Amino acid sequence: MTDDNPAVQSAVRKATIRLLPFLGLMLILNFLDRSNVGFAKTAYQADTGISDAAYAFGAGILYLGYATFEVPSNLIMQRVGARLWLSRIMITWGIVSACMVFAHTATTYYIVRFMLGVCEAGFYPGVLLYLTYWFPAKQRARATGLFYLGIPLSLVIGAPLSGWLLTHHDVLGLTNWQWMFAVEGLAATVVGIFALFFLTSRPNEAKWLTTEEKNALIGVIEAEERGKLSEVKHSVFGVLKDWRVLAFIGIYLFIQIGVGPITFYLPARLAQAMGGGINTWVGVLLGLPWFCALIATRVFTVYADKHDNHRVVCILMLTIGTLALATIGLTMNPWVMVIAACIAVPGLASSQPVFWSLPTRYLGGVGAASGIAFIVSLGNLGSFASPQIKAYVDAATGNGDVGFYILAGCCFLSVVLLIALGSHRRWIVDAEPAPRASRTH
Repeated sequence: MTDDNPAVQSAVRKATIRLLPFLGLMLILNFLDRSNVGFAKTAYQADTGISDAAYAFGAGILYLGYATFEVPSNLIMQRVGARLWLSRIMITWGIVSACMVFAHTATTYYIVRFMLGVCEAGFYPGVLLYLTYWFPAKQRARATGLFYLGIPLSLVIGAPLSGWLLTHHDVLGLTNWQWMFAVEGLAATVVGIFALFFLTSRPNEAKWLTTEEKNALIGVIEAEERGKLSEVKHSVFGVLKDWRVLAFIGIYLFIQIGVGPITFYLPARLAQAMGGGINTWVGVLLGLPWFCALIATRVFTVYADKHDNHRVVCILMLTIGTLALATIGLTMNPWVMVIAACIAVPGLASSQPVFWSLPTRYLGGVGAASGIAFIVSLGNLGSFASPQIKAYVDAATGNGDVGFYILAGCCFLSVVLLIALGSHRRWIVDAEPAPRASRTH
């Protein structure tokens, strides 16, 4: 059975229509609830008196909680099923995110952000693993790209929404930043409850597929798994002995270091450049780079799948994105800043679903569950490190621009590692590989 079989194509088409829009909605709320602290920064610090260093630590500590529980979360999902576990993750993170309304001190702020990371742990790698149950390898970058559209959409929609919510004061006795956290957090909980009734864990459980479609899709997915496991075998922690997996972790870590200033500092920087606070208009401008990322994600994932050159595409996107990120630090002209962001965001954010086609085609079985989780969890430490590096550099130099240059330089190390990996044809196992000598790691 091949992935161009009509029954397989029909099953993939149905899975695309049924699952990906809803998974994208979940990701929209996920990214919004972890990044909305960047929109609230000015109002939140003014109201609570929290310092820049405390803000940076709290912004990043989410990823420590995330990293700690990522691997066990993914292994639990493999055991109990995606429907139950992804729903649980979403319900709890929404509740905790809404609890930011109580974060009036630095300590409370740290606790809520850390627990938000704990509750979110496993969502992103869980969905990446989930997609391997439904989409053959040669169609997975497109599927991942469609899911990943949730990130730019979260800012295209969420930036104006957050800006608008921050213009509302004393609603139900809440300040503007409290109102924003409450609305956006509880929205995730409501969608998480709905997910319990909507998601389907695996193709064999899908009542919306015919028997022929189920069997055809399962046959292709299982053939791919057998091919991967006959070539590369990993235990839960054995993946960390594989140099390629370590390279994947490094690549993802340096990408997150580059995305950090866009998430946590660009909103306040643009508002400062425009001479005011964050409002609906600033939110609309901040949504433009993510609209560009929305288009770029679709274009480049389809292109990379079609030409099977994911590594090269990723290298080019990250190189251009890194240069644009450094440009943001060079200017306080708001229009130049927005143009640079419209290049940096697609380069750094839209490259990620292209990147994910590499480890998901390389890892199989338990190695896929743990390997994907390790890449996300350890790689996301870059999101913790990014605001700490910028806060330290800014304080040491007395210049808020230098941090952008340092972080851009760190981000470029992802390009160096991608080049070091070499052509994927040397090490990625195809869906129907020619006979080869078995090797184990």
